[in-house]
Amino acid sequence: MNHPSPAIVTQNAVRRLPRIALLLFCLAYLLPGLVGRDPWKREDITAFGFMFSLANKVDGHPSSWLQPLLLGQPDPGAAILPYWLGAWAIQYAPSWLMPDAAVRLPFGLLLIMTMTALWYAVYALARNPSAQPIAFAFGGEAQPVDYARALADGGLLALIACLGLARLAHETTPALAQLSFTAALFFGLANLTVHRRLALAAIALALPGLALSGAPSTALFLGTGGALVMAFQERRNMRVRMLDVGLILVICLATAQLASWLDLWRWRLQGLTLGHIQPMVQLLVWFLWPAWPLAMWTLWRWRLQLGQVWKHPHLALPLWFLAVTLFSTLGTGLSDRVLLLSIPAIATLAAFALPTLERSVSALVDWFTLVFFSVCALTIWVVWLSMQTGWPAQPAVNVARLAPGFSFSFSAPVFGIAAVATIAWMTLVKWRAGRHRAAIWKSLVLPASGAALCWLLLMTLWLPLLDYGRGYAPLVAKVSALIRPSDCVNTQGLALSQITALAYHGGYRMVPLGEPHAQACPWLIADHLTLEEVDVSLQTWRHRETIFRPSDDGEAIVVFERVNP
Repeated sequence: MNHPSPAIVTQNAVRRLPRIALLLFCLAYLLPGLVGRDPWKREDITAFGFMFSLANKVDGHPSSWLQPLLLGQPDPGAAILPYWLGAWAIQYAPSWLMPDAAVRLPFGLLLIMTMTALWYAVYALARNPSAQPIAFAFGGEAQPVDYARALADGGLLALIACLGLARLAHETTPALAQLSFTAALFFGLANLTVHRRLALAAIALALPGLALSGAPSTALFLGTGGALVMAFQERRNMRVRMLDVGLILVICLATAQLASWLDLWRWRLQGLTLGHIQPMVQLLVWFLWPAWPLAMWTLWRWRLQLGQVWKHPHLALPLWFLAVTLFSTLGTGLSDRVLLLSIPAIATLAAFALPTLERSVSALVDWFTLVFFSVCALTIWVVWLSMQTGWPAQPAVNVARLAPGFSFSFSAPVFGIAAVATIAWMTLVKWRAGRHRAAIWKSLVLPASGAALCWLLLMTLWLPLLDYGRGYAPLVAKVSALIRPSDCVNTQGLALSQITALAYHGGYRMVPLGEPHAQACPWLIADHLTLEEVDVSLQTWRHRETIFRPSDDGEAIVVFERVNP
């Protein structure tokens, strides 16, 4: 039985969001965090370390392009392609561009690919007959192309609005590459019945890309299940549909073979207990906010279609992607980097809530968003003002306690950018509160703009503080007071992030303790938690200093000097 669509949309409600406004908005979200900051702990700087090692071999250890190594240690996540992109960016970037800035160029393009793929995926799904709104008896209903474009705009806004996206999407880690190829795969499957050749090409790129980025099992589950979901669509004959499924399965098989050949399989499944439920719910609530309430509304309003969900790709495809990624998150220790892959699906479901939202629900979303993000922006400004002037006093006291030794300075360009962004937010709020023609994407304008505003304020007003608190440059600066750059240093028990920081910020030549020629190094740097494993006898080493990372008393390194170098 075919149930009527719950979407009742007029042509006036699908007016186009100005393209220049949408482009500038995406750039305002994209650039902060990609420009002007240091690599952060831990995954961000560790990934940069593998790229830097591939490009320069700074630690003296050969690092194969098929198995990137950092001081002889492989990547536990078994990613390859993201490190290739970063290493190529370092090698071919202009000499005046710092390596940590160069690696962000391809990752910025990956984020652009994510946004573009999601927009066109929602556009294709919304043009499916089962997703179209009800036709009116005397005309006036939304035209298919305009309706699809409006929902695609809403899907992109929902993507940007997700709180969990901001930091992870601006780091140079395999997680962003996995997100981008997941979005590309979603795009390919969504367009399989519309632009067959382009869709198959996207799938052929996305599946190996996802595997080479450290997620081969996710690639296979998403690819095979997504192919079966799209095989039930009625827009083409069964022979063509089965051929498409066969081609996608062949690509999946080739991807699995490639992952086996490169030894990329890493099984990270952990035992599931009832104790995982509450942390999982808490993670979902904040990480996918505000898209998940809208996704739940979609499932409620389109509930009659769920009985034959395979005939409704705008529901079936995102639900399959969401199920796979949520199960992977639960089975891998509640990793937010795995949950990141669910954002394209949850944003798509959120978009299909827009044509069914009641006015009271839309108003509730607007008011909650307005209050939440306005309070967040005000807090950022108040703390910045306190650090600049000492008034109000308590925020500056809290900063001094959490980041001892941090000194703040005023930057006119930074202040100008933050002020313009805040004025733009106020203008947008005024526009949203005014009288204008209703557009179905309007309910996601404030959530997306608020998320972008707060991220931009953090990456401008608070960036020096965040670099100090999340970076390793302050710790390496203390080490440099004892050890000259380019000196040989033995290491023991250091994390890959600490190794990268010492090699990049300090320029040291590091050799793990116990390797050949290790005795030639006059210095030893060890993690303070592994001191019992180090030979610290007075005949060999003399303790010089224990150095704590300024913003984290639990992270420290111990510097020793060889007694008779």
